[in-house]
Amino acid sequence: MTWQPFYVGDGTPRDVDLGEPPPWRSFPRQALHQQFQPPPGLVRAVNAALLLRRPLLVTGAAGSGKSTVIEQVAAELKLGDVLRWHITSRSTLTEALYRYDALGRIHAQRLAGRDGGDDIAPFLQLGPLGTALLPAEHPRALLIDEIDKSDLDLPSDLLDVLERGEFEVPELARYAREIVDVREWGGDARSPVARGRVQCDQFPFIVMTSNGERDFPPAFLRRCIRFTMPKPTVDALRAIVGAHLRIGVDSDGARAVDTLIETFVGRVTAGESLAIDQLLNAVHLLTGGGVSQGEDDQEIMELVLRELSRA
Repeated sequence: MTWQPFYVGDGTPRDVDLGEPPPWRSFPRQALHQQFQPPPGLVRAVNAALLLRRPLLVTGAAGSGKSTVIEQVAAELKLGDVLRWHITSRSTLTEALYRYDALGRIHAQRLAGRDGGDDIAPFLQLGPLGTALLPAEHPRALLIDEIDKSDLDLPSDLLDVLERGEFEVPELARYAREIVDVREWGGDARSPVARGRVQCDQFPFIVMTSNGERDFPPAFLRRCIRFTMPKPTVDALRAIVGAHLRIGVDSDGARAVDTLIETFVGRVTAGESLAIDQLLNAVHLLTGGGVSQGEDDQEIMELVLRELSRA
């Protein structure tokens, strides 16, 4: 197939058809639970975490599928939509439990005047962790993504909440009304909170991911089931590529993909930092995205398979 660029660089307006995107870049985003191929040992780790009601800490390189684990578990066990808490260096436990817009409430009270209401509910929303700890018939699924990016104190701050499965919203504990319907994370659903306390009766299934960029306190680690994603093998990558893209076994494309996979594994084994989604991008370009088996091939492959440790 001949490489057909959309952008030429001559400044001339033209109509273009970008074609179909890769399956993993279609929007709205679709869950990839059917395509995920768990590595050896991960299924046992998930079941241990489920049985013991402990968080699962999954460590591995970027793009190794750590955050997709929970999508597959939630789909298989019918746990509902996955709640997501993406960690940054500014993330705090309080924001994961609930958000309170104090200034918005003060402003609303001033506008309403003396005869206005004093309803606190519109200014409160449970965070992803707070929503996961609500009473429910089945455990909820919560992804705490890239916890190694957090402030040093956050893992320790989590310990009490994860151990007790409850927390208090002080603004509701002081509120005149005993029960308040509070909006859940990720939608308009509301749940009653009595006297400001949220107490789970089904401990959520929690997956925490880490790129391995820092160590965690022993007190935190002992409360987790830990699993490290293994380095990919040729056979494992063939299965992953096959789950995402249909490629004829005897086709020229299949042989080119095999060569690409073997090269990818060789680079990772040699210590280079590469992600599996980079490989999927390269395979898509090679088999259906318009890269020719000619001069452009090597240059395009180098572009999408550039080592992650270099800018």
